[in-house]
Order: sequence, then structure tokens, then C-alpha cells
Amino acid sequence: MTENAAAWLTVPDLVEELGLGVGQIHRLLEDRALLAVRRDGVLVVPAEFIRDGEPVVGLAGTITLLADSGYSDDEAMRWLLAEEESLGRTPIASLRDGHKSAVRRAAQSLAF
Repeated sequence: MTENAAAWLTVPDLVEELGLGVGQIHRLLEDRALLAVRRDGVLVVPAEFIRDGEPVVGLAGTITLLADSGYSDDEAMRWLLAEEESLGRTPIASLRDGHKSAVRRAAQSLAF
């Protein structure tokens, strides 16, 4: 994978960052409030997906929209972390800045 995330958080990192138990972290992943990939066999989440001790607002809905559009988790992760021409930056950066509607429009245009 070629994600450009500066930092990756493991499940123990997320426990500390979010103040939740391991089971609650796994529930966030199962409920698709967060998206994770395996790197060297370890489940990791981009640090950019967390803001102020919580998943970035709008991330869960965007993950669901991408899945509904036929994107695998790996493809969704790539899209969220890669420069998106229509946004002029990465979708996660746009979400972090509160531009949920613009990100959703860009994601909807990708539907298979």
C-alpha cells in the first residue's frame, strides 16, 4: 500500500488515545467508525483518523458510502489518504477541516 499517513496507531495506541478498552476499539472497527489495515501483521489506523480523542467527524459515514460504492477496505483507505483532485487535498484532510459534504460528493462520484 502507498498510504501517505505520517503516523499509524496500533490497537494499544488507540486504547490510550481514545481512552477506551480493547473491546471498544474492536467495536469501532467492526461498526466501521474507524478503518484499519494490517501492516507487517499488525492492525493499524492512520493517526489522521483521530481528532480530539475521537474518530474524525464524518469518517464513519464516508467509510460506509465508499463500501456501498463497492470499495474494499484497502481501496477506501487509499482513497481517504491520497490526494483527491476535486478536493485539492486528501479526503481525510477535508474531513478534519469540517468539509464532510464536499468529501461525500467526491466519494459519490466514484460509485461503480
